[in-house]
Amino acid sequence: MTTPIVAPELYINRELSWLDFNHRVLAQALDEHTPLLEQAKFSAIFSNNLDEFFMVRVASLKSQLEAGVTSRSDDGRTPLEQLEAIQAKLRPLLELQQQHYRYSLKSHLAEYGVQLIDYLRLNDRQKAWADETFRQSIFPVLTPLAVDPAHPFPFMSNLSLNVAALIRDPDTGQQQFARVKVPQKILPRFVPIPTDLCSRVPAPCFTAVPLEQLVAFNLQLLFPGMTVEGHYFFRVTRDADLELRDLEADDLMEALQEGLRKRRMGGEVVRLEVADEMPDEVVQLLMEGTDVEPQDLYRINGPLGLDDLMSLTGIPLPQLRDVPFKGRTVPRLVRAQRSQLTDGSIKPEEFESIFRVLRRGDVLLQHPYDLFATSVEEFLNQAADDPSVLAIKMTLYRTSKDSPVVAALIRAAENGKQVMALVELKARFDEDNNIQWARQLESSGVHVVYGVIGLKTHTKVALVVRREKGQLRSYMHLGTGNYNSKTSSLYTDLGLLTAREDFGQDLVELFNYLTGFSKQQNFRKLLVAPVSLRKGMEGLIRREIGHARAGRGGHIRAKMNSLVDPAIIALLYEASQAGVRVELVIRGMCSLRPGVAGVSETITVTSVIGRYLEHSRLFWFANGGMAEMLIGSADWMPRNLDRRVEAVAPIEDPGLREQLEQLMQLYLEDTGAWHMQSDGHFSQRQPEGEQHLAQTALMERWRGGITARSGESETK
Repeated sequence: MTTPIVAPELYINRELSWLDFNHRVLAQALDEHTPLLEQAKFSAIFSNNLDEFFMVRVASLKSQLEAGVTSRSDDGRTPLEQLEAIQAKLRPLLELQQQHYRYSLKSHLAEYGVQLIDYLRLNDRQKAWADETFRQSIFPVLTPLAVDPAHPFPFMSNLSLNVAALIRDPDTGQQQFARVKVPQKILPRFVPIPTDLCSRVPAPCFTAVPLEQLVAFNLQLLFPGMTVEGHYFFRVTRDADLELRDLEADDLMEALQEGLRKRRMGGEVVRLEVADEMPDEVVQLLMEGTDVEPQDLYRINGPLGLDDLMSLTGIPLPQLRDVPFKGRTVPRLVRAQRSQLTDGSIKPEEFESIFRVLRRGDVLLQHPYDLFATSVEEFLNQAADDPSVLAIKMTLYRTSKDSPVVAALIRAAENGKQVMALVELKARFDEDNNIQWARQLESSGVHVVYGVIGLKTHTKVALVVRREKGQLRSYMHLGTGNYNSKTSSLYTDLGLLTAREDFGQDLVELFNYLTGFSKQQNFRKLLVAPVSLRKGMEGLIRREIGHARAGRGGHIRAKMNSLVDPAIIALLYEASQAGVRVELVIRGMCSLRPGVAGVSETITVTSVIGRYLEHSRLFWFANGGMAEMLIGSADWMPRNLDRRVEAVAPIEDPGLREQLEQLMQLYLEDTGAWHMQSDGHFSQRQPEGEQHLAQTALMERWRGGITARSGESETK
């Protein structure tokens, strides 16, 4: 591994950079041009992102602090200084979110009949219904827990919403504290009120009251004979990261299951959120009971846990949502759809298998614009049922709960094929789901492995081996995204379907590396982490430096989720100083400072946040006029380059390279994109004229059915 050093002042803290990314997500909610229910969605995503950030990243910093770690981050901060900086940056963002909810989102939704009403604003009929709903559906499951010398402070589960109640005994005059957990699995967070109890102007399509308020304003039923003097909402976030030893497969499964049980309860409290109006003495009681420090406390002026706003997106008001978009079938794969035979769209003599299509040339996939179901899933379904297919091997990092991909693997095993699935049990927050899939696959005869000891398998590859004319031939899919039918319509990802022989040989050896004791160090075409990816990427950057110094120019374009690797950043600074033009499109964290005089003057950083989550990784190197382009599963992060199994593949078809170059240009010219300043801050472009948004342009292009495939234009 190379060891260039980046001066602390030239490296942006990754945690603070992540908060900047989440700020850009929140900006989508605050943008008046974003449809109202999409605003609710982005606000929910902002909150959900924060929950995971605290459960993992903040928890890690707190663990370092408690362990007495004094080493500094790459930007020169101690763990305590990072925690303090996180709090200072986050507080204004939380207030922005709450102001948007209180003063914009609620009022504008009400104009369309979506009314989120506080309990105290219900009319008499609505209040009677709410109270009866509490008695019938909520009261029986509540368990009030007192706190006094005889009752220790109760345990609060991770991300639970709670009511802190102040109760006074009228006989003794003594005030007591009790905690009531809001039963969020019993009723939705926003409890809908029957339409016949709602105002007719405007005609409401959805009127709801917050669940926690139904509990809070009926506390008297929980404490008969006592006086309820006040109630206040609070929420705790706990350390939810699973620390696992490098274990063999059976032990890993057992350790994960035990870890998941602990996660459901939660580790140490890393954040305490309280209603802003909560009295200081109650706050102090909660802080002592949850053992949190002042930097862990967040007073919130509004509802806690706004990730529940996501539930509003199901309200049937299409005018408040993005215009629906459904991808299309790649033109070259239209006649390779078996469903077309079933519904009579094509005649049997017109059908050609997906394998025959791939023998004629590579197929590039751009999700969600190209349908996952008619490309990747069709590829696996045909492999499962084709008598000539002998084996299927693939990696599963995250997949949907009702997965057509898993169903295809099970069917293939039942059809007598050799099927191997590498199920990554350590995919964070998907561990339980993956354990269930692993068991189901194993019970169906699929060979299931859990990856390489000490590494997380993050690569997205599938290999199909087929007997043709007495010989074996390989067909492959290599992608940037998970084999997940649900997220394929929500994330932008790239994929390559190919039958190139050298790719096939590489994948055979990669799977041997994953399942056996292979120490493969060289691959023909693929760059594989942790074996050759770092060295390969650094070599490609150095080659551009060489071209620039030789007067042949140098140019790098790269699109990824995050850039935080110090060695790569140091090389990019060196490239800039040699005159290499570096254009980066980075959705999330970026620890590089662009545009610094004498250091990174030729580097630009663009971030695109839109309707779809930008998830594709794309790397382009000018190479003195003989450009090379690669796609794959890896970001430029230490974990991707050194601690995970990743695969990055070159795009060798000139027509497909041209298409990807056009794609990169769209992102760089996106008029709604964010531009990173040399101090690390992002500012959104504000064009005066017509807007050109990359995702919108791609949707319009695919609706028209026109795109380039292998250098040709094809029309739907």
